[in-house]
Amino acid sequence: MPENSELSEQLERTSCPLCESDALASKQYSFSPYRVVQCRDCGLWYLSPRLIESAMMALYSDDTYFEGSNGLSEGYSDYALQEKPLRATFRRFLSRMSDMGITGGSLLEVGCGYGYLLQEARPYFDRLVATDFSSGAVEKAARKADKVYLGGIDAVPQEERFDCIIAVEVIEHIYDPNRFIAHLKTMLKPGGWLVLATPDMGSWWRRVLGRRWPSFKLPEHVTYFDQRTLSALFEKQGFESMRRIPSPHAFPLAVVMEKMGIRLSSGAGEANIWIPDVVLSMAARLK
Repeated sequence: MPENSELSEQLERTSCPLCESDALASKQYSFSPYRVVQCRDCGLWYLSPRLIESAMMALYSDDTYFEGSNGLSEGYSDYALQEKPLRATFRRFLSRMSDMGITGGSLLEVGCGYGYLLQEARPYFDRLVATDFSSGAVEKAARKADKVYLGGIDAVPQEERFDCIIAVEVIEHIYDPNRFIAHLKTMLKPGGWLVLATPDMGSWWRRVLGRRWPSFKLPEHVTYFDQRTLSALFEKQGFESMRRIPSPHAFPLAVVMEKMGIRLSSGAGEANIWIPDVVLSMAARLK
């Protein structure tokens, strides 16, 4: 992150990213110099002030974002060490998508990381395509997909169309969610599915933990959706048949204990534990 003087120059205040209202509810969470505020009109929680998008994009493009070697609070402590629980989570997630009739045909994953979901998705889709901003992540994910593009959704050729697009824990990073979903809509085939998974601001975890909720994750997370506001985002772009996908999340015991301030002895935290209501996952169909 920039030094304090630089940081102040890279902060901006914003209106609601969902409905563009400037009206705020009284409840706020302060994490100086950032604040998580709630729109009084549509109910979306969002970050304001926030880091300007160009500064945040520079962090996403840095390969150390996934390696925990940048000395910063942003990114992952070590993404590769989470492979086992992430794969378990994605296997269950994709199985439930299949049971709901949401899989099949071609898949685009936005923000694929090292490609763990892609590899687990192979039995459910005929073609696997993905994007990521990290060149190191793209290199690793390319071994698990038919094609991986470096960059965001703009990097995918305009003529490409998909039966399903999945963005797992991506929408909370997006500065303009309406524009993002509108673009994804153009990349779907008629009747195609868009699947979004994001930390659930409406969960009892957030209500119990308050400002200690781990998914505030500043300054990366700039929007915080619950089922009502995520449904509103889909509806604004003309999607239908919205469905919630039950999706508990597997975590290494060591990570859970670390969040609670408890340090385990070497090897003691290798087991995975399943935690419900951490992530809100919803699918919606293009008319």
